[in-house]
Amino acid sequence: MGDQKGITIPDLSRYRSGILRLRGLRLIHTHLRGEPLTGEDLTDLALLRLDMMVALNFNDTDASELIYSAHLLPYNPDKKVWEIDPPSSVSHFDVDFLKWIQSLEDEFQRGQRSIPLKGVKEKAILISVSKETRESSENSMEELKELAGSSGVFVVDFIIQRPQNISPTTLMGEGKLKELLVKCMQLGVDLIIFDQNLTPGQMATISDFTELRVLDRTQLILDIFAQRAHTLDGKIQVELAQLKYLLPRLARKTLALSRLTGGIGGRGPGETKLEIDRRRVGDRIHLLEKELEKLSRRREQRRSRRAKTEIPILSIIGYTNAGKSTFFNLLTKSQFQVEDKLFSTLDTATRRLRFPKINKVVITDTVGFIKDLPKELMGAFRPTFDELKESNLLIHLIDISHPRFPEHIESVEKILYELKLDHIPRLRVFNKEDKLSREEVETFCRKYDGISISALQPDSLEKFFLAIEGKLWEKSHSMNCIDNVKLTNGGSSDISNINFQMRVREDDGDLS
Repeated sequence: MGDQKGITIPDLSRYRSGILRLRGLRLIHTHLRGEPLTGEDLTDLALLRLDMMVALNFNDTDASELIYSAHLLPYNPDKKVWEIDPPSSVSHFDVDFLKWIQSLEDEFQRGQRSIPLKGVKEKAILISVSKETRESSENSMEELKELAGSSGVFVVDFIIQRPQNISPTTLMGEGKLKELLVKCMQLGVDLIIFDQNLTPGQMATISDFTELRVLDRTQLILDIFAQRAHTLDGKIQVELAQLKYLLPRLARKTLALSRLTGGIGGRGPGETKLEIDRRRVGDRIHLLEKELEKLSRRREQRRSRRAKTEIPILSIIGYTNAGKSTFFNLLTKSQFQVEDKLFSTLDTATRRLRFPKINKVVITDTVGFIKDLPKELMGAFRPTFDELKESNLLIHLIDISHPRFPEHIESVEKILYELKLDHIPRLRVFNKEDKLSREEVETFCRKYDGISISALQPDSLEKFFLAIEGKLWEKSHSMNCIDNVKLTNGGSSDISNINFQMRVREDDGDLS
């Protein structure tokens, strides 16, 4: 019921709230000016997921009584959101509603089951809303798809929007959110992932508006890290980053769970559930930071003992999924897990190995970098990045077969600058040379001043060893930091047979 201006829809929170089903309610109201269903009617139909929207139209001029109705549609090739039925007179409107609505919900269920999960548990729609160029947005979306796949999420669809004005509260406009909501219901999706990082207010507004679970780019990366962390350091760092990201997003106040206190000034709502949650998160953050300080002191002791031995330290860095773990396994004859996924390796690994001309070196495999690395990760993983400060040489591994490898180089260089590691000598090594022609590889090597290898072909490592020895020999002369480097008179034949010339000793990382 309402007046000539409109009606007020009551709170529907006690009715069905699952996004995969209709609400279980139909809305019947009157139109007093002879108009059909309005845009507001159709918006309410979509956003509230109503079974049906019905308008009774009474026109005093010709005494006609018409019924206008509309309902949502399951997934269809035309991508129609709703079906508006032709107007019918009241006397001829005869629908077995329960039978009809059961048939409609069965169609929705069939459409949701038609999308295979391929062994993953969740389905999601990816969204990008920015003013960047179309090419840049599409490239970023491709990377977001890879991140979602690495997290175990099946990407059902994606949306790229480049509006003139971005909404400060929802990023997307209300119309796009309405279409998104219906599409999620049609496809059986209850998770949406934004390529942009959302503010706490934006995340709460979008979640309330759509009743969907909402993640942004940073949360997705944190989830991947949580799955990949196996060492104590890694687990603490991931949990700390997640809690720091969660703290400002604990913004839902409720008096229902408040604690009443007595005395003057203490009557009424006391410490709310929100405040309790914030305090507990703060306490946990403080505890984890203390644990990290202890682990950091232990790492510092190991680094100091390692420095006394004056063994050169090499660190493999690079964009995620560039092949660092495969390369590390080849060099050290290790068996670390290798997957064609972003951030498949999170925990660092250190091994000691013997070069043909250089007596011994320590080589470390590090976590991969990514474009626009979240600040939360930069802070929480700083102890891991501090390991790079002691390196004598950074081996920047680059996937030369990736179409956007120049952007990857730029992203890694930017992160090294932010971490104040750009002063450490670097050697650019282009991986996967077997996927390009010889001419293309040589052109890129000349342009970016690097060498090329294939981590799957041991014979290609000869150039790598020569380059490493050249870099360390040059550094030993300029800084007098490597005194035990002894070069023989042999040429490339000294390193042609890797299986015999290289001696690798695996240990637990304590290289004192």
